Amino acid sequence: MDARLTDWLLDSDPALRWRVERDLVGAPGHVWQATRARVASEGFGARLLAAQDADGQWAGGAYFPGDFRGPDPADEEGQPYTATTWSLNTLRDFGLDPAVLAGTAGLLAENSRWEYEDLPYWGGEVDCCINAFTLANGAWLGADVTGLASWFVEHRLADGGWNCEWVEGSVRSSFHSTLNSLKGILFYESTTGGDAALRQARRAGEEYLLERRLLRRLGTGELVGSWATHHAYPFRWVYSALNAVDYFRAAALHDGTAPDPRLADAVEVIRAARRPDGTWLQERRHPGRTWFEIDVPPGEPSPWLTFFAIRVLDWWDARPGAGVER
Repeated sequence: MDARLTDWLLDSDPALRWRVERDLVGAPGHVWQATRARVASEGFGARLLAAQDADGQWAGGAYFPGDFRGPDPADEEGQPYTATTWSLNTLRDFGLDPAVLAGTAGLLAENSRWEYEDLPYWGGEVDCCINAFTLANGAWLGADVTGLASWFVEHRLADGGWNCEWVEGSVRSSFHSTLNSLKGILFYESTTGGDAALRQARRAGEEYLLERRLLRRLGTGELVGSWATHHAYPFRWVYSALNAVDYFRAAALHDGTAPDPRLADAVEVIRAARRPDGTWLQERRHPGRTWFEIDVPPGEPSPWLTFFAIRVLDWWDARPGAGVER
């Protein structure tokens, strides 16, 4: 990697810098681990930790802020991202040591209820994406979320994936819901070991996306939606080629398997977005209230997107036979 690009990526918040050191630069363990430890006391991680309420929540709510009264049709702000689940997602993605949040799992069990039917926090609710976030966050913080792990086995649809609208009667899986479910399941597996039934469900969900080359409708071959080829960070709940390929990289490393050839089309979408200077642009932001912005505005080179894109391309291009094919 070009030295200028390396320096640009390293000149970042500890939440990103430690990943660059570990995954792109190949720094010794003690170096990136020391940077990772700084997430709790510096930059984005420290700011988000400081926003936690005394009852263990953020913004007074489980999935939505306590003052949220539902979307206004005239409001283009979209989904707010300040409440407990989103804050935990962000801190977990930052690589925060869960020991820093010691006691939070118990506080949430005592004080936090879902906006849907006032259900207890660690039991989850009916939305696949919400339950996937909760499954991963629970495993991270040491909460008992074994019931949620079983929920994903029981609620997988016949075509292999998941859809948050199953409760409204949908029987067709969703790219968004399936990817979020897979990410939650994989994190739970990597933390707890999981079980055979959950692994089988995960592989069925992966096959749902792979059959569609991560981008296309199975029946017609048309692009599933323009959102699939957009590059935006934070990923939030939104599906994209980069978000999906990054998942499959993590799953392959977890399983000890080579990259699936069916990822090729999505990988080329990522590669094609690389600018001559080696960076990727932030193309848009997913609208919604945040504590603070993590990445650059649309139209600017994004260090986060550049990191994720380089990492997946390095992994893909290192696969057996890659030099012969290219």
